[in-house]
Amino acid sequence: MNAPAEPSDPAARRAAAQWLARHDRGLTGAEQDEFLQWLASDPSHGAWFAKHRGGWERLDRIAAWHPQHGAEPNPDVLARPVRRTRWLQPVLLAAATVAIVAGTAVFYRLTAPGVERTATVPAGTYERRVLEDGTVVELTGGAELEINFSPEERRVALRHGEALFTVAKNPARPFIVRAGGVNVRAVGTAFNVRLGPERVEVLVTEGRVQVAPPSGAAAPPLVVAGELAVVSLAPGSAPQVAAASAADHARVRAWQPQLLDFPSTPLAEVIAELNRRNRVQLVLADPALGRLSVAASIRSDNLEGFVQLLATTARLRAEPQGDYRIVLRPAL
Repeated sequence: MNAPAEPSDPAARRAAAQWLARHDRGLTGAEQDEFLQWLASDPSHGAWFAKHRGGWERLDRIAAWHPQHGAEPNPDVLARPVRRTRWLQPVLLAAATVAIVAGTAVFYRLTAPGVERTATVPAGTYERRVLEDGTVVELTGGAELEINFSPEERRVALRHGEALFTVAKNPARPFIVRAGGVNVRAVGTAFNVRLGPERVEVLVTEGRVQVAPPSGAAAPPLVVAGELAVVSLAPGSAPQVAAASAADHARVRAWQPQLLDFPSTPLAEVIAELNRRNRVQLVLADPALGRLSVAASIRSDNLEGFVQLLATTARLRAEPQGDYRIVLRPAL
């Protein structure tokens, strides 16, 4: 097998060196997102980053040598790498990227249009789905959704729990969420619906919606961004609309994805925190990998980005197993 040509783009080479230096002092959340975008923009970027990282590690080994370790430094410290290592890292990175693509397919299959007409989220987890019209639905643990689209309208029934809808605009096909007999009608907007045992709460964050109570006796009021509509499920109840409080907004944000900061945390603890918040579970093939230290800021729902970060910086490859399990192994 012939080794692939070594990348020659000087701009990519300089950028890789700069990213390595920034990794050494720790990336902010914004820098991590920028780094992942830089990696994905060109295959040579990962190759250059891996090459610079190898050189950095060899320099670390030289810096760690002290005279008391022996009269002469270990020749392996200063030895040039065998030829195959010139292309081994890019190949491993490519293999890891393939594994990440497979993992992304798993994540996409959870949200692919037309695949499922129902969605149920286990308690204590979070899930984001993209419906066939482009509407984004974020579901908190225990939520259950039924989807019924037609050429005339888009209907979704919230059977249990809570969901945040960011509706794709289509004036010809209104979007209607039914929860406990309450109909929430929108064209293109964003709103949160919470179905409780005695009432339905609708918090509008963008645009406006109509909220029709189960009785349908009164004209459904318009609820605009920043307002909260509360509808009792008791017969004859009318929606009560008022300005949403800071506590109302904070409660919705509490179950949505958050930026998690890990200053210097064992990988096992990071994975446990991410698994607690996601349906897709990360598993370490070797428990010893859990001792690796992670220093990063990670969105709680960005498993793809986290797996890619591990593939690039810790040389771990992702192996999808089924729809909801990804095993992390050392790259060979």
